[in-house]
Amino acid sequence: MTISINNPVESTYIFAAILLVAIIVWTRRRRGGDFFPPEATQELKGLAILAIVFSHIGYFLISGQKFLFPLSVMAGVGVNLFLFLSGYGLTASSIKSKFTWKKIGQFYRCRWLKLFMPFWLTLAVFFLLDYFLLDLNYGLSYLVQSFLGFFPRADLYNDVNSPLWYFSLILFYYLLFPLVFLLRNHRLSALAVYLITYLIIWLNPGYLSQVMHLYKVHILAFPLGMLFASLYYEPNNFLNQVVFRIRSLVSGSSSGVKYFKKIFYWIFVIILLAIAVYTADYSNIGSYKEEFTSIITMSALIILFLIKKINFGFLYIVGVYSYEIYLLHWPILYRYEMFYGSMPAWLATALYLLLFLILGLALKKVSEVVLKFFNRGEKIVN
Repeated sequence: MTISINNPVESTYIFAAILLVAIIVWTRRRRGGDFFPPEATQELKGLAILAIVFSHIGYFLISGQKFLFPLSVMAGVGVNLFLFLSGYGLTASSIKSKFTWKKIGQFYRCRWLKLFMPFWLTLAVFFLLDYFLLDLNYGLSYLVQSFLGFFPRADLYNDVNSPLWYFSLILFYYLLFPLVFLLRNHRLSALAVYLITYLIIWLNPGYLSQVMHLYKVHILAFPLGMLFASLYYEPNNFLNQVVFRIRSLVSGSSSGVKYFKKIFYWIFVIILLAIAVYTADYSNIGSYKEEFTSIITMSALIILFLIKKINFGFLYIVGVYSYEIYLLHWPILYRYEMFYGSMPAWLATALYLLLFLILGLALKKVSEVVLKFFNRGEKIVN
């Protein structure tokens, strides 16, 4: 059941203005010359989770689909961003740490604990709340498969937490990654991940029939993240050389070179923005072009965040707690809605973002305490 609100377009304008002010207030000049700094990856995660939350509110919680448009059109891009950044992060850290077969056990233990701990805590809380407050009983088999991380359907209104279909996908990648990464050529590892995923899609197993339409449009992003990291972090590789040559080309100090750099930079930014906006709005949802269009939008945004000269503090903060917000947001919005029925939609949305940040912080802190107990002083792999 969706919620009706008054003045959805006006409320969207007000909320968009508040969001823009928050982004501008926490904007700082970028420091350092890292190619893909941790700040940028966190900001992209923040952008991704906001896109997903706005889409769930605008398309599935509020009736009419006018509220939060066009902020609500990039849910698929948000999912692809998360997948790309996961593939990139795993590959980059594995290359830096010189991953070998001897480290597979440590990889699974540390990575899976970091993935599962907040997931288990959140799932337990929602199952208990649903049972005691809403008298919902999901059945033993559903409970068991949920805690194992297997979600073969994505029913927004009947599942304990519909967006967790993504958890099953990322869990599959975490299981597969160390096995294929042992290939000496990491670009072949990326290709192997794609081909294995494509094979599963092609086989179309019956137990995945209700989520296969979601998997089909998100199989490129993770291996692309792996490929991107391998092209940059491996020594004497193509991307590393390209970046070095570009930086050498534009590092001149004469006034003429500086003027040319500014013109070229802003033209490039405008082109990337135009591509991102156009492909996000005309996303070809439901057609065979959907995944390709989403990848174009994602790529334009990533390049923008690579070349930008400022840091977005607000997006960074949201990105730090993006995983926790992903785990928390939909059940709270749908089954425990508390704001939209009693206040303007723009204010309710702003309060929900604040609430998600607070709860995300709390979940992260509790998870870290529990993880420290399980690891007993052992350093957790980042």
